[in-house]
Amino acid sequence: MTTSSTPTVRHSLDERRLGAAGPTVAGLGLGLMGMSDLYGPADEAESVATIRAALDAGVTLLDTGDFYGMGHNELLLREALRGRDRENAVISVKFGALRGPDGSWGGIDTRPAAVKNFLGYTLQRLGTDHVDIYRPARFDPEVPIEETVGALADLVQAGWIRHIGLSEVGADTLRRAAAVHPIADLQIEYSLHSRGIETDILPTARELGVGVTAYGVLSRGLLSGHWSADRDVRDPRDFRAHLPRFTGENLEANLRLVEALREVAEARGATVAQVAIAWVASRGDDIVPLVGARTRSRLSESLGSTTLELTRDDLAAIEAAVPADAVAGSRYDAMQMSFLDSEK
Repeated sequence: MTTSSTPTVRHSLDERRLGAAGPTVAGLGLGLMGMSDLYGPADEAESVATIRAALDAGVTLLDTGDFYGMGHNELLLREALRGRDRENAVISVKFGALRGPDGSWGGIDTRPAAVKNFLGYTLQRLGTDHVDIYRPARFDPEVPIEETVGALADLVQAGWIRHIGLSEVGADTLRRAAAVHPIADLQIEYSLHSRGIETDILPTARELGVGVTAYGVLSRGLLSGHWSADRDVRDPRDFRAHLPRFTGENLEANLRLVEALREVAEARGATVAQVAIAWVASRGDDIVPLVGARTRSRLSESLGSTTLELTRDDLAAIEAAVPADAVAGSRYDAMQMSFLDSEK
């Protein structure tokens, strides 16, 4: 594994298209949330260096949200892209989450007027004249999805955004949205720990020609191979302290799954993280895993997954180590789970 000061080596990243009408991107994307929010403190200089290293390695898809650090993440991305060719990056932005000065959450707003307002601020912070993929962060039960997508379609026509994406919506909502305008991709949690999309959502996306950008491929660190039972997550800035999978007996059970996966990984000369990422990538060439690497060393490890070829025997061993539905605990607490259209 490289140190944080070691340049990232360019990998031979395959290209995948996000949906029938979406952009072509490298087969591994970088999620930037943890560089600004929710995972505890991050080093800003290292974050910028990591984004640049990802681009140098051939990563093209960069995922952010206007509410990550209340604008900080977009400004961080602007700095990382300074002096570089904007067209070499495919910028995906989530919008709509409402937050207070203290960082508290205040629901979701995807009214057409709000959509335009959010985008205007995003373009200013990013220092660009367009966003490649723009998506509501969650389904807004107060606004018909047809109205939100209609407003986004107007912004596509005006040239402010190039493609429309969605996040954490169920199959029915996805169908309604796609009837208004082509949807490039659905961003949704998908990992060895979270396989719920395989029943209805993934088949529907494929029927409609919608790609999938899979976040949480390392289960927010649980499947990284670097998590331990004695790790302190009491930092108020790290929301994993409130996630059921990271607490008590759930954590112990989930780490046993990781150790079983470690045996499989070591037999392949790989790390736990690399096997977990490669498994998600193996689910179809319409799926692009997003990794939340915050440092160049973690990025380098994640990039190693792109050269890992999994045989049928490998896949069987991986799924035997971490069977479907074996994870202990839900993705979020009961209240947060109720906000997910994808879980209904």
